[in-house]
Amino acid sequence: MDDRQTPPSDDLFSSAGLAPERPASDVVSVLLPFAVAEPYSYRVPHGMSAAPGDIVQVPLGTRDVVGVVWDDVPGLDRTSNRLRHVAARFNTPPLAAEARKFVDWVAGYTVSTRGMVLRMVLRAPGALEPEGSRPGLRLAGPPPERITPARQRVLDVAADGLAWSKSGLAGAAGVSPGVVDGLVAAGTLIPVEIPPLAVAVPPDPGFAVASLNPAQAAGAAALRSAAGEGFSVTLIDGVTGSGKTEVYFEAVAEILSRGGQVLILLPEIALTATFLDRFALRFGQRPAEWHSDVAPRIRERVWRGVADGSVRAVVGARSALFLPFPDLRLVVVDEEHDSAYKQEDGVTYHARDMAVVRGQIGRFPVVLSSATPSIESRVNADQGRYRRIVLPDRFAGAALPDVSAIDLRLDQPERGRWLAPRLVSAVAATIADGGQALLFLNRRGYAPLTLCRTCGHRFQCPNCATWLVEHRFRGQLVCHHCGHAEPRPQNCPQCGNEDTLVACGPGVERLAEEVLSRFPAARTTVLSSDMLGGVQRIRRELKAIADGEADIIIGTQLVAKGHNFPLLRLVGVVDADLGLAHGDLRAAERTFQLLSQVTGRAGRVGGASRAFLQTSAPDHPVIQAIVAGDREAFYLREIEERRIAQLPPFARLAAIIVSGPDRASARGHATALRAAAPPSDTISVFGPAEAPLAVIRGQHRYRMLIHAPRSADVQSYVRQWLAAAPQPRGSVRAQVDIDPQSFM
Repeated sequence: MDDRQTPPSDDLFSSAGLAPERPASDVVSVLLPFAVAEPYSYRVPHGMSAAPGDIVQVPLGTRDVVGVVWDDVPGLDRTSNRLRHVAARFNTPPLAAEARKFVDWVAGYTVSTRGMVLRMVLRAPGALEPEGSRPGLRLAGPPPERITPARQRVLDVAADGLAWSKSGLAGAAGVSPGVVDGLVAAGTLIPVEIPPLAVAVPPDPGFAVASLNPAQAAGAAALRSAAGEGFSVTLIDGVTGSGKTEVYFEAVAEILSRGGQVLILLPEIALTATFLDRFALRFGQRPAEWHSDVAPRIRERVWRGVADGSVRAVVGARSALFLPFPDLRLVVVDEEHDSAYKQEDGVTYHARDMAVVRGQIGRFPVVLSSATPSIESRVNADQGRYRRIVLPDRFAGAALPDVSAIDLRLDQPERGRWLAPRLVSAVAATIADGGQALLFLNRRGYAPLTLCRTCGHRFQCPNCATWLVEHRFRGQLVCHHCGHAEPRPQNCPQCGNEDTLVACGPGVERLAEEVLSRFPAARTTVLSSDMLGGVQRIRRELKAIADGEADIIIGTQLVAKGHNFPLLRLVGVVDADLGLAHGDLRAAERTFQLLSQVTGRAGRVGGASRAFLQTSAPDHPVIQAIVAGDREAFYLREIEERRIAQLPPFARLAAIIVSGPDRASARGHATALRAAAPPSDTISVFGPAEAPLAVIRGQHRYRMLIHAPRSADVQSYVRQWLAAAPQPRGSVRAQVDIDPQSFM
């Protein structure tokens, strides 16, 4: 993030109306987790106290809702005697001042309401009620008169004197619950209350200190030093397999030894299982998890444990940044370049940038880690805003793969096939030698388009302006934007002809079909984010691959993210040009990052490894940089092109997306909105133009792009614009996206 994205000073916080901590008052401001910009005033009833940060229940209309007592001075006027009363205060730790400032800052930066940002904090309402104890049993009374083998097994298990649940005791002893009931009736087992289990045991910073090479040790020392220096941002810039995780684990250990809380952000839920194992090997215990795949009851326990400080370390997705940490002292953003850190719906924010803000508000260090840093982070490091730790070599002397380009203009696959002969030969040699081969194609399903060869009919999503993707394994045509799915018909729905539907282009399923025909004896695995079985199956497949239970892996970008496959010796990128076709300013950067990450999966634990890029543009600077292994050449060129074009991070962008149920209403409001744009000598507005994805989920979309100098206050400009513009009518919506990552 650039220097416009750092939080204001404390003086500016005060000038914005945020008061310092103050004692309880008889009238308080309460911020509600809805689309409201300002808190509401409530009277505190006699006998109750309420101070900023307290989580309370208040009446709103005909119902009671949860809110947080905020720092704003309550609005008092002649109607204040009719203020409604706070209904209750929850017995949970208050939301810390740092967290409240963070909510205010995120709302201001993203041009969102404070209530919607607070909603991301209060994501586990069940956590506000304390978790009750559970009924249990403990061995305490005299032994029963009659001892059977089953009863003896129960007595042996319960001999430790600890409390057991009834089902747990029966299961551990291998008996039926009736045997346990008999011992209760005899008075041998007595009922007790079992307190709630800790959702995560505090990690031990000294459990298994890693052996580091000189470059890693120097980086770890720098991070340990930064832990005691207040706010800083450090970029760990290391090639794939260089041990970046082990380096920032030392920063984690330092903070834990000082009693602080730690948050590690990961971009992909599927990565967490392997990462949790690595964390446990270093610290003796797993951290708490926070992401959408965690069961609601566990999420409630994690939220409560974070709030009361008993959870010291959390690993999570971007939303974990809004957990109610009272003593957060380190945030690590792993794979900081990953686009998954951008939240596109609701409050649009980039978790990497907001992590930096959170660190400056709390005056603690932030660590960004990547083998392919974002252009923004690299420029910040080059300009001295961020520290930079460079790890140029793989751990234990492992070599980077030898990368070659296959020019598809000269070495074409056979008709109806997608693998060039040179790549086929390399796969055959690799698996014959006992190694694994990875074939990468960033396209889910069987084929991206299905059409009728008689009449030309193409299958399009009824809700989106996109083609339906055939998923042959499921026998369905699927939209990857709204989730619409329909069976693949035998006859063309337009002309009625039978067996005239053809698949155009390859997806990973079609590639698997070719691999199975070429290598029928090979153990082949297909990995895609939408595979049946969800995240749990993906994790099982990743473990199986790491254990050597697959010969050929076929996957989308899911396989490019942080995985360690010890036997992987060959990577083949089936369509290296695919990302370069996207017409946005980050196309080259994202393609370089993706290709670097996926080729970097090979040879991570030593031994010779190779990678092949099938391309029709071998002279493209991105392809040349990957083949030459010259990442600096790519960064220097891309940074200079951004500077000349005055694009981020050397300028600022914002987008306004207008959507509506029909094209006319969306276009009409977009046109009226554009006409209300304030004149400016420095800020330019482009559009409105129909979005490249003109319809998504039945909503017609128009986009406007705001371009401004880096020093411009884009947020104030947008607020002024929206305040003067006509309000959208009916179902039409206007969404603001500061620092857009997607231009679709």
